[in-house]
Formats: sequence, structure tokens, C-alpha cells
Amino acid sequence: MSMLKEPAVEEQTAPAPADAAEAVEAAEAPVEVEEAAEPVPPLKRNRDFRLLWLGAGVSQFGGRLSAVAYPMLMVWHGHSVTQAGLVAFAAQLPNLTVQLPAGVLVDRFDRRRLMIACDLAALVAMVALVTSLVLGAVWVPLVMAAAFVEGSAAIFYRLAERAAVRNVVHPDHLSAALSQNESRGHAAGLLGNPVSSALFTVLPWLPFALSGLGRIGAYLGLVAIRTEFQQPRRPDRPRDLRAEIAEGFNWLRGQRFMRAAVALVAGTNVLFQIMGLTLVVTVQRAGGSPAVLGAIGVVSGLGGVLGALSGSWWMKRFSPAAIMTVSFALWAVLMASVAFTANPFALAGLYAGMSGVGAAMNVTAGVYQARICPDELQGRAASFAVLASSGANSLGALSAGFLLAALGPAHTALGAGAVMALIVLLALASPAVRSGREVIG
Repeated sequence: MSMLKEPAVEEQTAPAPADAAEAVEAAEAPVEVEEAAEPVPPLKRNRDFRLLWLGAGVSQFGGRLSAVAYPMLMVWHGHSVTQAGLVAFAAQLPNLTVQLPAGVLVDRFDRRRLMIACDLAALVAMVALVTSLVLGAVWVPLVMAAAFVEGSAAIFYRLAERAAVRNVVHPDHLSAALSQNESRGHAAGLLGNPVSSALFTVLPWLPFALSGLGRIGAYLGLVAIRTEFQQPRRPDRPRDLRAEIAEGFNWLRGQRFMRAAVALVAGTNVLFQIMGLTLVVTVQRAGGSPAVLGAIGVVSGLGGVLGALSGSWWMKRFSPAAIMTVSFALWAVLMASVAFTANPFALAGLYAGMSGVGAAMNVTAGVYQARICPDELQGRAASFAVLASSGANSLGALSAGFLLAALGPAHTALGAGAVMALIVLLALASPAVRSGREVIG
């Protein structure tokens, strides 16, 4: 009986410290606990996140300027929908060819330096393209090469930044940070569409020149950040490309809901490539100008911003499975509706709806992956997910030109809506999709 009481007595009357140093440590112990309980500073006071957010935003803005200008350059100056499809194919091809190596390098090397290299590569591509256009040459192979380089740089940049965010912000702020990132991307489109269209109307090479300047601004933001973009790596981790790719693949394969979601989103991404060029052709055949496309882009970007900002709200109330399935259904209706109008105001509303729904779903997907995936696998897991969901984008862009030339924009939009309706049925029937019923907000 006395043996049971002895530990309690020892805890209440612990021996005095042997010397002054131990006494100081004992006195400071409660202070350490008190410091750990201090509230986390708000996200808006996180200097490094603000710099990362702003720098990536400037880079995205530059990419949006050139992305908007590529099809206008081909349709209004190349006078060929097929050439526009070829350039769009080159811009999307990196999603198929560069994605997996990019994921490995993002997890292997310093992510900030990799992002800086991406900005410099895009800058070189824009300088080459601007030089050609100033000299009066619209050389399709060079435009395709510039689009490919810029698309490849964007993949590395996007994967590195997405993986870096969880190391720059507190875990409690992850959802809000990714929501702000998504809204920033749509804001870049909101500003990039009209600016690119307006500049293109003045001189065709101006959007590409400003795109290059944007990469310089992004570089300046990155070099000012102090926080490391990755956690220390294990010394025994594999350095073989195949082994590192296999790590990311095996992790994603073990996630039942993500496997199903990625497969279904792959089909939707192909359709959006078709719908993007459908808008350009619809406006052009209705007698519209690049300025009309810019105005539609403003409204569409605004829809994306609102959708992204609402992403956290939806996540707190609905499961990823519910958000994804309802998004598919809304897309099916909106895509099919494009077939029945060439009115710029109606088109702006329809594309804004598509953009807003997609932004909310992207926030959900980003938070879901960031929370369940280890930091050392973030780049590879994201690269596999994007490859599987967007790898066929290049084929969608290529087929868009032929479909529009053969069927016209109205029938192409109707077909896209019908395929999206089929994807909705597949989502409803999938047990793997139904497994994602847990609210993660």
C-alpha cells in the first residue's frame, strides 16, 4: 500500500534543483508551455506567404496574357482554326510529357530555385517570340515552341508553389491560403483577358512582351522570401527517377476517392479545351472582335474569383464527393447552353458560371490532397493527379480545331454538354466517388 502512495508524494514534493542552472530551467518551464499556447498570427501578417502569393500571381498574369494571345494570333493573323488548334496542342503537350519528371524534380530540388528557373525559361521564350513578331513573321513552329516552353515552365512552377504553401503557412491557415491562391489565379484571368485583348488590338506582340516582364517581377518576389519551401529530406530516399516516380504513383493508387476523381476530371478537362476554342470561334463568326473576348474573359474571371473565395464555405458544409458531382451536373447544363446563343452577355454569364464552379472544386481538391499527402511526396502526387486528369488536354485542344471546322461551334458545344452529362452518371454510379463523403473543411 505504501508503494502505491510513494509516487504521488514524490510528484508533490520533488527534490530541489541541484544548482542554479537547474533552478532556472525549472522556473522557465511554465513559460514555454504558455508560449506554445499563444494564438497563431493571422494569415495576412505572414510576410513570406504574401510575397509568394504576389510573385506567383504576377507569373500567372504573364502566362495568362500569352495564353489569351495565342489563339487570337492564329485566328486573326494566321487565318486558320487548324493552326490555332496546333498551337493549343503545343501549349498543352507538356501536361502529357513533362508532368511526371516535374513532380520528381519538385520533390528532389530546392523548390524556390526551381520556380526562379521557370520564370527565366518563360522569359527567354517570350523574348524569342516577340522578336519574331516585331520583324513581321508569324512562324507557326516558333509560336508552338514558345507555347511548349511556357507550358512546361508553368507545370514546374505550379507544382513547386502548391507544394511550398504548406511549409510557408500554419496548418490552420492551409484552407484559406489555397483558397486565396485559387482566387488569385482567376483574378489573373480577370485582368489578363482584357489587358491581353487590348494590347493585341494595338500590336500583336505587346501581350507577349508584357508576359515576359511579368516573369521578372515574379523573380524579384521569390528572391525576397526567407522561409524554406520544403522540409528536410530523408538521406535514404531514392535518387532513381523511376523509383521516385513509383513512390508518387503508389501513394496515389492507394487513395480510392482520388483515383476515381482524377479519372472523371480527365474527361471534363478535355471538354474544357474544346469549349475554350469554341468561344473564340463563336465570337469571331458573330462578327466580334478580340475586345469582346476580353470582356467575356473579365466576367468569367470574376466568376472564378467568387467561386474560389466561396470554396472554404462549401468545404465546411459538403463532402468532396457531393461538391464534385454537383459541379459536373452544372457544367453539363452550362456547356450545352452555349450552343443556343452568340450573345456576348449570355456567353459571359455561361462561362462565368463554369469558371466559378471549377474554382470551388479546385479549392476542395487542393486542400484534400495537401492534408493527406506527406510533404516529400507533394510534387509527385500532384504531378500524377494532373497527368491523369489533364494529360489528354493536348488531344482536346487538337481535336477542337477539327471538330469546330467540321461541325461548327453550336453542335460542338452540344456534344460537349452531352459527354459531360455522361460523366455525371458515371460519378453517381461510382462506389469510389461515394467513399469521399467525409467533410474536410
